[in-house]
Amino acid sequence: GIGGAFQYGLQVSIINSPAEYIKSFIRETWLKRYGSSPTEELVTLMWSLVVSIYSIGGLLGSLSAGYLSVRFGRKKAMLLANIPALLSAALMGLSRLCGSFEMIITGSFSGVCGGLALNIHLMYAGECAPQKLRGLIAITASTAIAIGKFVGFALGLREVLGADALWPILMAANALPALIQLLTLPFFPDSPRYLLIDKKDKEGCI
Repeated sequence: GIGGAFQYGLQVSIINSPAEYIKSFIRETWLKRYGSSPTEELVTLMWSLVVSIYSIGGLLGSLSAGYLSVRFGRKKAMLLANIPALLSAALMGLSRLCGSFEMIITGSFSGVCGGLALNIHLMYAGECAPQKLRGLIAITASTAIAIGKFVGFALGLREVLGADALWPILMAANALPALIQLLTLPFFPDSPRYLLIDKKDKEGCI
C-alpha cells in the first residue's frame, strides 16, 4: 500500500498547503522573464492547471491500469507506476531552482502514477490475499489512502515542510514512497491469478 493507495492519498493532499507560495512563485518568475507582473486571472489560470492536470493524469493512469496489469503483471505494473512518480517529484522539486513554474504543471501530471497505483494496488492485494482474508485486505486500500492524506497534511504544516523555503521539498515528497516500493516490491510474489490465467503458469501459481 505504500506505493499504491498511500501514494494516491499523499499526492492529493500535499498540493493544497503550498498554494499561496506557488502563486507567488508564478508571479516572481513571470516578472523576471517578461518584466511585468502577470494579472491575477493569469496566476489563477496557471494554478488551476497545476491542480486540474493531476485529475487528467489520474484518468489516463486509471484507463491504462487494466492493460498494464495484464501485459506486465500486477507487480511489474506497480513498479512501473513509480517511474512517473519519481519524474514528477524531480520536476516539482527542482522547479524553483530552475525558475520554471511549467515544471510544476508538468510534474502535476503525476496523477498517472496515482491512477495506476490505486487501481493495481486493489487488484494485486486482493488476488494475493488468502481467501478468508480477502475482504479485510481489500479494505486496507482505503486505510492507506487515509494515512496518505494525513501524512500529506502533516507534512504541509508550516512547522514541517509548509514554509516558503521548503515547499519544493514538500512537492517532491511523493518520491519517498516510490523509492520504498522500488526497493521492497521486487521481493514480493506475483499475483497467483495473473500467473494462472494470463501466463498459464500453473506451477508458479501454486
